[in-house]
Parts: sequence; structure tokens; C-alpha cells
Amino acid sequence: MSHPVTVLVVEDERAIGNLLGAILDAQKYRVLFATNGAEALSMAASHTPDIILLDLGLPDMDGMDVLIQLRKWFDLPILVVSARQKEQEKVEALDAGANDYITKPFGNQELLARIRTSLRQYARMQNSRSQLDSEFSVGDLHLSYARRQLHIGDELVHLTPIEYRIVVLLARNAGMVLTHDHILKEIWGPFASDSQLLRVNMANIRRKIEPNPADPRYILTEVGVGYRMIDTER
Repeated sequence: MSHPVTVLVVEDERAIGNLLGAILDAQKYRVLFATNGAEALSMAASHTPDIILLDLGLPDMDGMDVLIQLRKWFDLPILVVSARQKEQEKVEALDAGANDYITKPFGNQELLARIRTSLRQYARMQNSRSQLDSEFSVGDLHLSYARRQLHIGDELVHLTPIEYRIVVLLARNAGMVLTHDHILKEIWGPFASDSQLLRVNMANIRRKIEPNPADPRYILTEVGVGYRMIDTER
């Protein structure tokens, strides 16, 4: 279930973007780029990065507005990387939900250390949540949040990161019907609207976990509404 850490770099200055890309590539991070606020919101929704490096001086909208919009939908780490050095601006960014703030120019090792720290803090937060509800089981399906693993009986099922997130969302709301729109926005972000994307992923999930995908046992379809994970065996 492990995958490379994905970093979304939101930076409109090409030279700085290239520098950040080179620093992150050298550490084996998967790097995505956005050069304005609208593109940043769209990329965050479609690619669900693990951490975002956000410049505040963007050409189409203020980076603070981007930060506020991102924080409405995502709890992932957001590290502001900005030339703005006034204390009040740093406080405002942190109060708006930034996990950290680093000013330009920055040292490469300092930046990498801040990224590692933010990722560790987020992992600890996720682990503390999972300890409260560390697993979900129904029938032969067993989901371990702590290990990020799904088993059907004794067989480990290999899911993509997106497929895993869909299963976790349904499992944490077992017995409840989640609408197509709700799932789309929870998994792909506030601007997601392509229901075909959800249907394709759901078909792949069912192919992997259901004895008979045409007659699903675990994830049921509420026609025209959405999906529901069963909470007790039928």
C-alpha cells in the first residue's frame, strides 16, 4: 500500500519552481506543479497530494485565499513558502491553517527538514485517530486503518491509494448511504463532479473484493443516490 510522497508545489516563479522541483526530486518525492491559485485548487482536488508547498504571491488570487479554500476540504499538511516576512502575515497564515511557514530565500536542508516534520506530525495525528477505531470487519472483509491494509479472508487485497480512500470512507460510515456527490468531494475535493470517475473506481474495488461483483456483498448500490458499506453480514 506504500507509495511515493506526493508534493504539490504552488509557485508562479519558474526559477523557484524549478529549484523546488530539483530539491524534491533528489529526495525521491513525486512532484506536481501549479502556477496559480485556481490550478492549485484543481490539482489538489484531482491528485490528493500528501503535502502542499504554497506561495502566497500568486497571479490570479491571493495565496491566503487559496490556503483558506484548501483548509475547508483537506487536513493534509500545507507549508507556506513565501517572500512575505512580516510577523503578522506569518501569524495570519498559521491561524488560517498552515502547518508551517518558511520565508524566501530558504536553505535546502531547512526546507526538507520542515517537510519531514510536517509529514511526521500529520502521520502521528492520523495514527492517534486510527487508534480510536483501528479496524473494521464485516464477513470476510477486514480493514486495518493502522496498517493501511484490506484482507478478504486470508488474502491481502492490493488497492490503489484512491481505491483505499474510498473503502475507508465507506467503512467509517458503514450502514449509511453516502451520495455520489459526497464521495466525490471527500475523495477528489470540492471541485470534483465526474461521477464516471467514481463508477470506474467502484467497479475496480468490487472486482477486487466481491466474490461476485454483479451481486455485491459488501458495498451496495443505492440506485441513483450513492453507495453503502454494510455494517452487518447479510
